[in-house]
Amino acid sequence: MKSLAFLALALAGASWGLGFPLGKLVLRETEAAHMILLRFAVAALAAAPFALRHAETRALFRSPPVLLAGALYGVAFMVQFEGLSHVSVTLAALMVGLMPALIALSARFLGERVSRASWAGVGAATLGAALIAGKPDGAGSPLGVALSLGALLIFLAWLLVLRRAPKPSDPMAVPAVTVVVAAATILPIALFMHGPPRLDLSPVAWAGIVGQGVFATLLATAAWQFGSARVGAASAGVFINIEPLMGAALGVLAFGDRLTLALGLGGLLIIAGSFAVVLGEGRSPPSDLGAAPPPTPA
Repeated sequence: MKSLAFLALALAGASWGLGFPLGKLVLRETEAAHMILLRFAVAALAAAPFALRHAETRALFRSPPVLLAGALYGVAFMVQFEGLSHVSVTLAALMVGLMPALIALSARFLGERVSRASWAGVGAATLGAALIAGKPDGAGSPLGVALSLGALLIFLAWLLVLRRAPKPSDPMAVPAVTVVVAAATILPIALFMHGPPRLDLSPVAWAGIVGQGVFATLLATAAWQFGSARVGAASAGVFINIEPLMGAALGVLAFGDRLTLALGLGGLLIIAGSFAVVLGEGRSPPSDLGAAPPPTPA
């Protein structure tokens, strides 16, 4: 079961990594906040059949941990992309690379056993993400840095709250409800801050939005929640750095970015860190910390 969980976590990281190159197609025609709104609207439409098809799943709309997780997820994306408008992409990527270390430290603080394999994986993946991000060159305002760091902390809260969510029989239940709640949270914020989005976008932009909604949002969320519920938080966190690796690789292959030594070495460190966790944690029993309560009654 752990091997399947790690595979799901790798899929989540790769799917999140699609968000940046697909976003490039969309941001040619609309601003970031509206892109996030449309992305989550598409994800919510795709998630609705899973969120509404069973009474057990519909009951999750009354679960405080699931509602809080969905709200945090939506707010985190809004804060993150508002921060991106005030910092360079490299600086933002460097800060995202800190996420596995934050998760490992919080897991240790909350009493979860963090193995040497996990610490080694966290260290390698964090260094790899830093190499991929490159030199920030101080390209960021204090507001942008504060928003980007705030987004990381909100994402961290989302990850920890999810570990308290119910475990219904349908593995798509919690991810689907989380995405629907996130979309409902984003809608009023985006409309208040920026007004209604443009809908007269090109087919290419809409393809990017649909790809973001289905793959970089719903699929990534579902794969992450499946995998992270079955391994320790620190071990799961290492796979977040597959996101910048995937984005960088697609940048080289599809957008003509230059393959540098730092990029290649950073990718190897992320992969090595992931394998260190898989090989080390695959032999140990799963942690009981954050075990979810029984499924919510219908």
